[in-house]
Amino acid sequence: MFLLQFSYWRAVLVAALMLISLTLMPSQAHAQRKEDIYSRRYIASIMDRVYDWQITNPVEINQKNSLWARAAFYTGIMAAYSTTHQEKYFQQAMKWAEGREWKLGERPRHADDQSPGQTYLELYLLKKDPVMIANTKSTLDAMMSDPKPGREDWWWCDALFMAPPVLARLNAATGDKKYIDYLNTMWWDTTDFLFDQEAKLYYRDKNYIGKLNSNGKKTFWARGNGWVMAGTVRVLQYLPRNNKYRNRYITLLRTMAASVSRLQGEDGLWRPSLLDPQEVPVPETSGSGFFCYAIAWGINHGYLDRLTYLPVVKKAWQGLVGAVRADGKLGYVQPIGASPAKLSAEDNQEYGSGAFLLAGSEMYKLK
Repeated sequence: MFLLQFSYWRAVLVAALMLISLTLMPSQAHAQRKEDIYSRRYIASIMDRVYDWQITNPVEINQKNSLWARAAFYTGIMAAYSTTHQEKYFQQAMKWAEGREWKLGERPRHADDQSPGQTYLELYLLKKDPVMIANTKSTLDAMMSDPKPGREDWWWCDALFMAPPVLARLNAATGDKKYIDYLNTMWWDTTDFLFDQEAKLYYRDKNYIGKLNSNGKKTFWARGNGWVMAGTVRVLQYLPRNNKYRNRYITLLRTMAASVSRLQGEDGLWRPSLLDPQEVPVPETSGSGFFCYAIAWGINHGYLDRLTYLPVVKKAWQGLVGAVRADGKLGYVQPIGASPAKLSAEDNQEYGSGAFLLAGSEMYKLK
């Protein structure tokens, strides 16, 4: 009798354990899949897919009229090369730069047209061929010989991504401190003009200062502030450690990281209008990619608290990965504009893929 009872209860226990196991398996599998997106193997793979799709699907208007949009993509390509050391990234950057004959855009004072200099200078620091930076150097030297205030030449916040990292890299390439001095003067004048002390965010330009949208909220554009945060860390990458303004840039990074983290969506992505997510209630990946990149860089370099910000970037990366189709197309990229605007899952632009590659390059380094 005892053996029969023992066998019965043992069978019940085995059945119960099997039921529990079957119940837990889906969530465990989901947790494992979720964790896999943070592995170096996965990150390198999805960066590769996004890059491959974008290279084979170029945005034609970026060939000339929107040079900055393509230049932003190549900042991501160079970051991907620096992180993964895949030769194809380097070769593609060389092909693009050589195809442009190492020239900037047609508007010598315009920050957008100076943005290719970031890639040229990073390639120069690897190859040390003076031809690579001759046009960039002469263009910036001419601008500096006739200086204007930051709020005039860099009158829109996007400019803080486009031109300042070029100047920081010129200093690294030449050892001439004048580029850093000019950068600091210009940056902080633009900041005094466009930075809102209450929200701790940047207006896109003077047209938005103090003005409210239809819902009574100040307009702070996600991608515009993403440009600024990404520009901040790209300056810090090359700003000498003994420069008197270095701590000011670090403080700005910390301030903006705190501001944007409070505004992150539940899906990990930010909406185009930071203070009014209902203005355009759709996730946006270019601004989100820049935020993820800048905050992850801050963690990796010890400037942002890991316990506070690691959940932010992991959530952001999960959202970004979720916006990549199986073929590698990154969607939910707001089209070219100057303020929050409608977008869809099908919208793509090269600067969005650039932001994704920048974010991936820093997520790859997280320990």
